[in-house]
Amino acid sequence: MYRRIDYKIEKEYEGLRIELYLKRKGYSHQNLVTIKHMPESILVNGKFTYMNQRLSAGDCLTVQINETTCSEKIPPVQLPLSIVYEDEDIIVINKAAGMPIHPSLNNYTNSMANALAWYYKEQGKPFIFRCCNRLDRDTSGLTVVAKHLVSGNILSSMVSRREFHREYLAIVRGHVTPESGTINAPLARKPGTIIERTVDWEQGEPAITHYKMLDEKNGHSLISLRLETGRTHQIRIHMKHLGYPLIGDYLYNPDMEFITRQALHSHQIAFTHPITGAPMEFTAPLPEDMKAVLSR
Repeated sequence: MYRRIDYKIEKEYEGLRIELYLKRKGYSHQNLVTIKHMPESILVNGKFTYMNQRLSAGDCLTVQINETTCSEKIPPVQLPLSIVYEDEDIIVINKAAGMPIHPSLNNYTNSMANALAWYYKEQGKPFIFRCCNRLDRDTSGLTVVAKHLVSGNILSSMVSRREFHREYLAIVRGHVTPESGTINAPLARKPGTIIERTVDWEQGEPAITHYKMLDEKNGHSLISLRLETGRTHQIRIHMKHLGYPLIGDYLYNPDMEFITRQALHSHQIAFTHPITGAPMEFTAPLPEDMKAVLSR
């Protein structure tokens, strides 16, 4: 994927070396090493230069990212893809339930990564898959994929610093009590399995979920959940820990009467654009299978 990024140097950065300026813009050490090896990747006022050159106020610094390889082991496959937003740096997808994020042993050609590989192959663009907020196969909703190494690194850093905000919608049986609160319970891998997780007060990693009941219909509650951390199966385990497991969850609550997948949807995401710095916010409506549970 090719991307040209232009920076107008302000007075406060006068005399700073290019590599230090780019680090302040969120470029990692590995980003800079990789970009150095790309042809004519750094230009100042249109002329090729090196990372150790010092900048002057008013300079136009250009970074040319030119990734020519594709992700290995992700064959392009023509699959439905719901694109919510796309620019030169990111693409936001409303992922369908049942679609894995990336290929695995038993899902080698039916993932979102396969669909994106096809989408960019049709445009003649190389594509390296960098998903910033991974969703379980049966969780629907919004996910962001970076289109080059710099946006990928900056978005990953935002997630680590808890600057990438996520709201999910979930459905459980009964009336949730209390109707809102915070679940602070550390999570770890459940002994004897590589898939399941469990609350583990001694060896678990910190996990925090804020929840609020939004509606109650037909014996079910619609819950809004905001994550502070992004542990594997965090919402599913935390709601079970609270006493209200998600319906349709084959691992933790196989209540399949009204829905055949965990009733969990990535409803809203908000973050700062990794290159422009503009505030970004996206919302995906509740999918039909979850709506049906509440409208019976």
